Amino acid sequence: MKYKDIFLDFDDTLYDTHGNADIALSELFDDFELYRHFDKFEDFHTPYWQTNVELWRQYANAEITRDTLILERFRRPLSLGKGLENVSAEFCLKVSDHFLNLCADKHGVIEGAHELMEYLRSRGYRLHMCSNGFHEVQYRKLKSCGMLESFDTIVLSEDAGANKPSPVYFEYAFRMTGASAESTLMIGDNFQTDILGAKGSGMDVMWFNPSPTQNKASEPINYEISSLREIMKIL
Repeated sequence: MKYKDIFLDFDDTLYDTHGNADIALSELFDDFELYRHFDKFEDFHTPYWQTNVELWRQYANAEITRDTLILERFRRPLSLGKGLENVSAEFCLKVSDHFLNLCADKHGVIEGAHELMEYLRSRGYRLHMCSNGFHEVQYRKLKSCGMLESFDTIVLSEDAGANKPSPVYFEYAFRMTGASAESTLMIGDNFQTDILGAKGSGMDVMWFNPSPTQNKASEPINYEISSLREIMKIL
């Protein structure tokens, strides 16, 4: 067996973070009566995702702090609402706390995720979750979707003191898991943080790319898949 250890990203690789967050955003929209400030849900939903993607990119590259991400991802879209132009930081943080609580209780996973974990376990691989997500939220999501006991090790960026794609993160992951780059495969959906980060640390990589017609690899990689079940034909 070429690989002994598998590093697995969690959000949008195993756990349907985007889908679950969409449900939570709709609930939040109603809970805070944001329909009083926006003509339709999409007027809040679209700028939220545009802001969120950009802020997570900046956070992964250590350009902003966790606190900035948490505040700004709601301050910016909320400020587009009528009567919310000067929305307070206190209100934004209240909305964020509620949103994170809603998200953490959602159990949706990417199709084939549970089947894949059972398969990899049966094949004798050591499984390690590698995530940039927030500590308290990730553990709640793991419990909600039934994967809390699926991993040998959970490696979070807050514990590592650095985010993927930083080499500091992966050095910490190797120390925590006892894995070596030569016998470890990284599986993830984010080409920048998961794939290029792991590749830069000497690992083989497998890019989970559900939209291959839209997204293209910017440099050669070991494997590319569009569904999780394809992994079981390779490993």
